[in-house]
Amino acid sequence: MSDKTWNADDYPVAEHHPDSVLGSRGRSLNDLTLEAVVSGDVTMPDLTTTPEALLRQAAIARSVGREALALNFERAAEMNRLSNAEVMRVYELLRPGRATSKDALIAAAMRLRDENKAPHLADLLEEAAEVYEKRGLYSNRF
Repeated sequence: MSDKTWNADDYPVAEHHPDSVLGSRGRSLNDLTLEAVVSGDVTMPDLTTTPEALLRQAAIARSVGREALALNFERAAEMNRLSNAEVMRVYELLRPGRATSKDALIAAAMRLRDENKAPHLADLLEEAAEVYEKRGLYSNRF
């Protein structure tokens, strides 16, 4: 993310800073034309969001006091950097009755924090570990 401090005055970013809205391959909004789509020049990575865009949205949300929304955007930015397989492993663990113990969620949190540099997601798993323990959601229900 650039050195710019993003805030509510920058929202919507596509209108106020269209040159800063880039897809995963670095293509700008101006590159996303019908002709480019038809010719096959635009691919799915051109249409996907980037961690930088999500962090920009987090900064804007935080600037107007929307802390929970900002944290959601920050977690999304971290998820964006994970492989699909890792996202599915975490998703599966968070389904009630799938993790067999608190240790499973804590181990996944440690992996996210240490290997994937995803502290916000790790915090979420640690919180889930506590809540699942209190609610008895570790027993296999299937």
